[in-house]
Amino acid sequence: MESNKLHPATGHEPADIALPDPGAAVPNQPDRVREQSASSDAHLVAECLKGNEEAWEALINKYKRLIYSIPIKYGASSADAADILQSVYMELFCELSKVQRAESLKSWLMVVTSRKCFQWHREKRLEFTLENVEEEYPEVIAVSAPEIVEAEKEQLLREGIAQLAPRCRELVRLLFYEQPPVPYAEVAQRVGLAIGSIGFTRARCLERLHKILLQMGF
Repeated sequence: MESNKLHPATGHEPADIALPDPGAAVPNQPDRVREQSASSDAHLVAECLKGNEEAWEALINKYKRLIYSIPIKYGASSADAADILQSVYMELFCELSKVQRAESLKSWLMVVTSRKCFQWHREKRLEFTLENVEEEYPEVIAVSAPEIVEAEKEQLLREGIAQLAPRCRELVRLLFYEQPPVPYAEVAQRVGLAIGSIGFTRARCLERLHKILLQMGF
């Protein structure tokens, strides 16, 4: 999906956006990028509007899996979900300078993505149109729909993991997100632990993650 629209702050074309693979493992990003991804939306939005390309990349990385997961949960193919993802990015790109409350950005993205999913359904000539959905199925378009709630919980989990210490982040990624599963010996080698320490360290990391998620309202 191509566009010749320019960055709202810099006047330059936006950088290409890498699409997430729903079956891929959580990427092993450098700590700098992880820290940017964990930054507050207010800070990232402010930096984006100043023309900070790294902030734009961090904002995209922070929410790309949330956005991509919503059409997938509604039955879209990977290709259709990628198109919806790009469409949401373009709308965010065009509307970013109008953001009044950055703390509501995640909810805004979820609503925009949901609406684009219904547009996709309409274009696929399903049994209802977007107008009928809004009039006859208001509970489906609500942000509290099960698919949206599940997507939001997954996003909170990703944000919580991003707040862990580097070794814990890597340990959680290797133990719970890699497919096929990584053998304990390799996990120990990659995080610099003895094999016998993996279980204890995992428990400590999960305990810390649990506290973080509670603070986030998970």
